[in-house]
Amino acid sequence: MTPYTKSTKSATEAIIEHKWLVVDAAGQNIGRLAAQVATLLRGKHKAYYTPHADCGDYVIVINANQATMAPKRAEKKEYYRNTLYPGGARFKSYKDVKKTNPAFAIEHAVRGMLPKTSLGDKLVKKLRVVNGAEHEHAAQQPVAYPLPYNFKS
Repeated sequence: MTPYTKSTKSATEAIIEHKWLVVDAAGQNIGRLAAQVATLLRGKHKAYYTPHADCGDYVIVINANQATMAPKRAEKKEYYRNTLYPGGARFKSYKDVKKTNPAFAIEHAVRGMLPKTSLGDKLVKKLRVVNGAEHEHAAQQPVAYPLPYNFKS
């Protein structure tokens, strides 16, 4: 055995620290914003990231109604669900969703970027999306998280 052996350390519950972060979606492209939020939820921005553990932070996305999408993309985008009955396919356009529930578009985009496992189900519960600038999580003392790049579209 050499004296310079290295070993990989997995994150444990004692090491993991969950913070509350606030991300402003005003003027941001939905897809690029969702990629950053998914990274924060997974914990990939931390030094002790472990793929099979919940290392991420809680994320509050404010101003979801001001997030944007490219005009051509907004025309083509459709959300699909099925009632599981014959002929039960249901489609909603992005424009309809934007009018009724703008937060759904961001939630849907982030969920698509998380693992499709029980870990992904756990991570998506740590996401809060708010249409306005006010949120109800002041007691958790969230910190504003500046996005690393200017993703304005």
